[in-house]
Amino acid sequence: MAPVPPDQGFSSPEGIPAETTVALDGKDGCIARARQLTGEFLTRVQRREGLTVSARAMDLSQLVVSELVTNALRYAPGPVLLQLRIAGAAVEIAVWDSDPVLPTPHAPDPTRVGQHGLEIVRAVAEGFAVTREPIGKRIVARLGLAEGR
Repeated sequence: MAPVPPDQGFSSPEGIPAETTVALDGKDGCIARARQLTGEFLTRVQRREGLTVSARAMDLSQLVVSELVTNALRYAPGPVLLQLRIAGAAVEIAVWDSDPVLPTPHAPDPTRVGQHGLEIVRAVAEGFAVTREPIGKRIVARLGLAEGR
């Protein structure tokens, strides 16, 4: 599946929130491309909408995208949708996949190798939600755009 053109979905003069949605096919470089698209999206939001996006918010948004997309591609068959949306002074990162099984965060365990993605996302996000969809599930993480949380 091809990505949605980057300008599609950006806010109108009426103030509809800026957003973009990209379909990811899981091919080599897909996760890196998702991080790159996230950086490009936030850069365009700064330029076009005049919102401040801190370096921390930029880095954490790309980290969250990487973790959520990696999990979706690892555990769900089929395509993955990544949606980035500006909601006030925050970015909402939503990842949809076709697997209806909701993820279960593990208790922190420094001796465990791997499976820390949801721990990381929940630690850096201001908000976190998982919902079942008619097909699959959607995971949404909300991050503030300014410095701090």
